[in-house]
Amino acid sequence: MLNELPKDPVMLLSVVNTRLRDQYRSLEELCEDMNISQVELKTKLEIIDYAYDKDCNQFL
Repeated sequence: MLNELPKDPVMLLSVVNTRLRDQYRSLEELCEDMNISQVELKTKLEIIDYAYDKDCNQFL
C-alpha cells in the first residue's frame, strides 16, 4: 500500500507531514486520496516513535 511513498520511516515522516501541512486537512483525507492504509502508515511511523496528532494534523 505504501509503494509510492518512501520506504525509509524518516523520509516517510517528512513526506507525509509535508503533505498533511500543505494538501490535506486530515490523515483520513490523505489516506483516502492516496489509497493507502492508515493502519499501515501509522505502524510504519510508530517504528520511529511517531504518532498522529489529530489536533496538529501531523505525526509528532
